[in-house]
Amino acid sequence: MALVTRGALLWALMTGAVILTAGQASAASAPRLPTHDAFYRYSGPLEKVRPGAVLRRRQVQIAESGSSTPVTATQVLYRTTGQLGQPTVTVATVIRPATTVVPKIVAYQTAYDALGSECDPSYTLRGGNPSYGTAKDEEQVILAYVNAGYTVVVSDYEGEKLDWGAGQESGYGTLDAIRATERLLKVPSATPVGMIGYSGGSIATEFASELAPHYAPKLHIVGVAEGGVPVDFFHNLSYINGSPSWSGVIPAVLVALARAYHLSFQPYLSAYGAKVSHQVKNECINNFLGSYPGLTIQKLLKPRFHNYQKLHDLVAISDHLIMSRTGTPREPLFMGVGNADGTGDGVMVAKDVEALAHTYCRRGVSVQFSVYSGDDHTQAAIPFEEKAFSFLTERLNGTPVANGCASVGHGNSLAPAPVPPALHLSIIGISHRRHGLVIELASVDGPLTDLVVTLTRGHRQVARLRLPQLPMSKRQLVLRRDGGVPPSGPYRLAVHQGGLVLLSRRIRIG
Repeated sequence: MALVTRGALLWALMTGAVILTAGQASAASAPRLPTHDAFYRYSGPLEKVRPGAVLRRRQVQIAESGSSTPVTATQVLYRTTGQLGQPTVTVATVIRPATTVVPKIVAYQTAYDALGSECDPSYTLRGGNPSYGTAKDEEQVILAYVNAGYTVVVSDYEGEKLDWGAGQESGYGTLDAIRATERLLKVPSATPVGMIGYSGGSIATEFASELAPHYAPKLHIVGVAEGGVPVDFFHNLSYINGSPSWSGVIPAVLVALARAYHLSFQPYLSAYGAKVSHQVKNECINNFLGSYPGLTIQKLLKPRFHNYQKLHDLVAISDHLIMSRTGTPREPLFMGVGNADGTGDGVMVAKDVEALAHTYCRRGVSVQFSVYSGDDHTQAAIPFEEKAFSFLTERLNGTPVANGCASVGHGNSLAPAPVPPALHLSIIGISHRRHGLVIELASVDGPLTDLVVTLTRGHRQVARLRLPQLPMSKRQLVLRRDGGVPPSGPYRLAVHQGGLVLLSRRIRIG
């Protein structure tokens, strides 16, 4: 979610960041949108390219509020991984300090919270979209780290399609940006790295810390700071549903998650839901935050789908995105969240963040946790950024930090919600006349699209059937092995949609 208004700017001023005056700056020519810039496109094969590999690089000038600055940076197009595990590419901006002896890296994940490429950090850092207040504020914090002597890497971690909220993809993009930076600098993987993100940036930061032990185990991550953390999607959705301002993010998140998981929520949307989804599909958060006061997810859905916790796709995605389920960080963590109303900061649930901290404490991770009582989401950014700077400075300098686990409460339950069935399945049996195994499928709630039905035995796929659409009425399908009846034995029958497994059942033939 977004870090809006003056919080980051005030903090940068307090720490002596590079704040540029009119006398230091000159008007910058508007950069090309990423969608119109060939630098962002890569048409070669990626399957054999290692994650974090630098595919393209260029020198750019950092700009502020549409004016050029003395600060230069290197942008890299690098190979990373999408939400469904597919190879993909994105861009990172690497800003080096004027002088440094031993490189130390800070991966700063901005809260760009976007569905359109004009919100990409690689674009706004060069002066694009100068009216985007979130980008301007966070640029000052980024420059504060550069001014302190750190090399800062800022990634477009939402990827080419702007998959906002897709946690694992954001984590992969963050880790691969660090690897690309180390290759650009020609420094060893033992180089100390700190990671930081607030609000939407905390999604990428948190999932990067969870994924690192098995996805990028050689990186030397020494500390992670994350604030305003959306730990459980359904908990956050319930909190902001119908709120005056934050409810505006609901349709945008639905659009983004459908992109990331290669799904379509169109069959569930009301006419109004389809209209609003179309309105936000290419916007930055400052365009839709507060634009739909009192909006509820029920208004976006057809009446029979108002109980959204019965929608298989949505529940399965929410469960997949609950933080701490992907892995366990190895390095010390600092977490912060505001609590303005007894529940949270207006969008983030304070007891959820506490539960995440408690979970990691139980797993042996050193955690410091702070609640900023009385502060909403924007206000809490200021004390978080202050503490995060000192926390990461200590870790990057090798100073041990105190373990605050003794004071961390249990928080809320982060148990996944039960995933409702999406399909009715009946096994009709072997038909020699139809030369295969006959099954009957029907959708439970509404038409489903882009399904793949597989039949596997052990690790070998025996049959595969693509189904462009499945209605609520029953439909018979025939699964064949090499054009004929599969032999007798145990099998697993599964139905996939994008990155989700809608149904998986053990069956026996013969």
